[in-house]
Amino acid sequence: MSATATISQSPLVQGCGLPPFAEITPDQVEPAFRHLLADLKQQLDILEANVEPTWSGLVEPLERLTERLHWSWGILNHLMAVQNSPELRIAYEKVQPQVVQFMNTLGQSKPIYNAFKALRASRTWVTLESAQQRIVEAAIRDAKLSGVGLEGEARERFNAIQMQLAELATKFSNHLLDATTAFSLSLTTKAEIEGLPSSLLSLAAQAARAAGEENATPEHGPWHITLDFPSYFPFMQHSTRRDLREKLYKAYITRATVGELDNNPLIDIILELRQELAQLIGFENFAELSLASKMAKNVQAVEKLLEELRQASYDAAVKDLEALKVFAKAKGAAEADNLQHWDISFWAERQQEEKFAFTAEELHPYFPLPQVLDGLFGLVKRLFGVTVTPADGQAPVWHEDVRYFQISDKHGNAIAYFYLDPYSRPAEKRGGAWMDVCIHRRKIKENGITSIRLPVAYLICNQTPPVDDKPSLMTFDEVETLFHEFGHGLHHMLTKVDYTGAAGINNVEWDAVELPSQFMENWCYDRPTLFGMAKHYETGEPLPEHYYQKLLAARNYMSGSAMLRQIHLSSVDLELHYRYRPGGKETPVDVRQRIAKTTTVLPPLPEDGFLCAFGHIFEGGYAAGYYSYKWAEVLSADAFAAFEEAGLGDEQAIHDTGRRYRDTVLALGGSKHPMEVFQAFRGREPSTTALLKHNGLLPAV
Repeated sequence: MSATATISQSPLVQGCGLPPFAEITPDQVEPAFRHLLADLKQQLDILEANVEPTWSGLVEPLERLTERLHWSWGILNHLMAVQNSPELRIAYEKVQPQVVQFMNTLGQSKPIYNAFKALRASRTWVTLESAQQRIVEAAIRDAKLSGVGLEGEARERFNAIQMQLAELATKFSNHLLDATTAFSLSLTTKAEIEGLPSSLLSLAAQAARAAGEENATPEHGPWHITLDFPSYFPFMQHSTRRDLREKLYKAYITRATVGELDNNPLIDIILELRQELAQLIGFENFAELSLASKMAKNVQAVEKLLEELRQASYDAAVKDLEALKVFAKAKGAAEADNLQHWDISFWAERQQEEKFAFTAEELHPYFPLPQVLDGLFGLVKRLFGVTVTPADGQAPVWHEDVRYFQISDKHGNAIAYFYLDPYSRPAEKRGGAWMDVCIHRRKIKENGITSIRLPVAYLICNQTPPVDDKPSLMTFDEVETLFHEFGHGLHHMLTKVDYTGAAGINNVEWDAVELPSQFMENWCYDRPTLFGMAKHYETGEPLPEHYYQKLLAARNYMSGSAMLRQIHLSSVDLELHYRYRPGGKETPVDVRQRIAKTTTVLPPLPEDGFLCAFGHIFEGGYAAGYYSYKWAEVLSADAFAAFEEAGLGDEQAIHDTGRRYRDTVLALGGSKHPMEVFQAFRGREPSTTALLKHNGLLPAV
């Protein structure tokens, strides 16, 4: 057998079906991708030479080509996240640039772009289904945003800016990381650690040992407090030493603002390059470019939403601060009348402890994973009429803890499958929780017979594994996280769209994709759902009522302040990418100070350099898109309100509303614009009322 024959049979280039995880090894990665990319490049050349502006002459062959790449690349990315190893990392870094280069070549292909435009202008256009039309229109839009329409110098400049922006984002991120690690507060006496919880003292002693204090212990110190969030935040919440809180706070807000690690000059260049990039492809500013592929039609729509939420939360945030002053005064705090930034977290934590008097630890025994899954699966049956059953052993897995499930319709027919990888494995699995796609739903024609390929999802969490003979006991946050990710999973799995390009989460606008996930979180507070799963793992006793009442009360603690903070960040982000012009009268810092006048209750200190640490918009994908968090939350709260209005105690009403939600939000995927999908479910455009009501910022109607 020749070497080529061996590579073409490599499990990584199989191209379809469930991944054979056990057979994949790091040493296969490079040869497999070299073979795959060469093959795909050849296919792309053939397609470009023979492309026809029809669905079967353009979209279908292009989809077959990209699906092979996504199948192999998807598995590699998945293994990087759940089964990382030094060998896999090296192999990944070798093939990544080649894959990105191929995707760029594809994205800027003139023959394919022209064929899409010809299909859009052809007589057959009207015969296509809405999902097909959305796929074609998205392809034309994405090609334009990739600079396909540019020639000569303009195209070279566009590609050069893209490269430069990628480098600047990495530099911004490295500066922030280095500045965060450069500072530490060294504590040596008992007086300096007063009020700190034992978990923080352990962390601080560990940090001290890492810095060379070999004999540091949690009991006797020395202790190093750093600007890393797990160290910084608990210190601000619990340290009774106001002088040290001030010192730490000022170090935190001035990260990456001076010397070699100063991000201010980078911010200026990034904003300038983004502005130029937008103008190269015909937009007035970067905000308009960003919104071209989002649900919010224009900047005005976003500003209208932010202003509505600002007006509702500003007074509440003022009251939050006043209440905190009263509370601090009652506790005899000298600073009560003049609370500063470094006092807020401390007094808020004291007030919360007194008001709700329970810890996350106390709830653990009531949420064992098997019971929470039963509760979740019971809920989706109640709402959407689908049944989830174990299908372990029917699919290869990457770790023995991974489970496999089937979702069936009311007749018992399989409609989707998913993997669940619930526990943390710090040595090889990245933190956080996510849903990812293994296989997309698609209509397949073979030998004249049409069949539907069923979707498969990955659901990944990072909770405590079972210890000794105890099951995995979850925090309430982890329960919410599981429901959230399962919402994304349902969006992928319950789609009725038969074209991959618009099935499930595909082709759903960035600011709408969190609707189904945030929607599911609301059910964690629904009485029947919660009490259906919250039972003590040893005694079987239900969660005591007082805990339920405290969970409800704690949900809205200082929610006005929390909402106002998100509005401040969203407004600053939007203004910098919309009205601000580099080299004008204002600096980015001036812009933030101006916006802070109406979006903060305690104005930022003059030395506050928060922008230099605003990684979401300067290194991540949220530029002129930070508002998306709130936008999707408005949609999800309003969707849940449909069930509240129908009556959460009325089973028939829940059944009917659930089916309507399934047939619109979950079934239509990216086949229609999210506004149309939302209106099909709700019968009207979204309103902020439900979100404000759920946050306790509106009198309950």
